[in-house]
Amino acid sequence: MEHLTVATRSGALALAQTKTVIALLKNIYPELQVGIKEITTSGDSDRRTALWNLKDTGFFTSQIEDALLADQADFAVHSFKDMPTQQKVGLKIAAVCDRNFVEDCLLCHRPLDSIKQLPKDSKIGTSSLRRAAQFKHLRSDIEVVPIRGNVKTRIKKLEGSDYDAIVLARAGLERLGLGEKISLVFDPTEFIPAPAQGALAIQTRIDDKRTNEIVAAINDKQVEIETAAERKILTVLQCGCHAPVGAFAKIIDSQIKIQAFISNVDGTNYITKTKEGNAAEAETIAENLAKELLTSGGKEILKNI
Repeated sequence: MEHLTVATRSGALALAQTKTVIALLKNIYPELQVGIKEITTSGDSDRRTALWNLKDTGFFTSQIEDALLADQADFAVHSFKDMPTQQKVGLKIAAVCDRNFVEDCLLCHRPLDSIKQLPKDSKIGTSSLRRAAQFKHLRSDIEVVPIRGNVKTRIKKLEGSDYDAIVLARAGLERLGLGEKISLVFDPTEFIPAPAQGALAIQTRIDDKRTNEIVAAINDKQVEIETAAERKILTVLQCGCHAPVGAFAKIIDSQIKIQAFISNVDGTNYITKTKEGNAAEAETIAENLAKELLTSGGKEILKNI
């Protein structure tokens, strides 16, 4: 009987995601025992500062990676969209999985068919510049208001009438069994998600051969290719994971379609590009798309952010 320890953030969503990964592993290795090591990250400690004002990268992952490097855990589970594109030396992504819901969604006080049905000058709560820029692009009258806290805290703030609506990742709500709270699910080709949104990343030490072998068994190859293409956009743009940038890649048969955007914060200079091609060349296609975004005005946008 083998025993491994997994490192994770301590919130309800992070624990739900970690238990999903454990269940996937135990489905293949029934005798495997996995203990959970909960870690408080810098992003969890600071619940007041808007995410777009946090200057460092990896504020939801860095302390977990440190524990992994210190042999305090054998692997870690992350929301892939929170991970910096540059890995810490000695670590790798050994598997990517469970991307059942990629979309953003809107929670408000009644069901909607479109954001056009929101009242004029509505206050929308979000911690994401990407979401804020897209909202302002679609509805210039909307007031975007920063919101922090875990999923249930944000829902409570909505119910307390601090906001007319809030935006969250659908994956998190579904994993917490809160899907009934959703008022509107966005089409990811129209309201573009964060790169790798919805996917779980399992991180390991490069030199831990046995753990890598175990974890690799739950890797979803299609999700791996799609998320790698999306994250390639961030790598080429060199903008960090919290800039007003989104990317969505989808493989159908052997073809991949990648759509991405970059925008200034108020959504008045919104640039989007789409490319298609063979899935085997996904990262090259993504790289070329990102370069087109830069030459079409993206470079100037990044200079001003």
